[in-house]
Amino acid sequence: MQDFVERKIGDLTVRIDRLGCIASSNCMEVAPEVFEFDGEKICAFKENPSPIERERLIEACDICPVDALSVFDANGKQLVP
Repeated sequence: MQDFVERKIGDLTVRIDRLGCIASSNCMEVAPEVFEFDGEKICAFKENPSPIERERLIEACDICPVDALSVFDANGKQLVP
């Protein structure tokens, strides 16, 4: 498995730092449509995520206590952390 995994969701690109994840599950509490634990108990993208509001997705990534989630807008500007 890769150290970083990215997915485009709407106009945002979300990156998971698999090495930085401490499995707090905060992101999953805010955005259960998008995030889940994989077999190694590390944050992962759901295979077929349900639609989610842009601001709630940003909030779910921003709440990560170790900044293992990053969010970039369509222009590549980093929004989180």
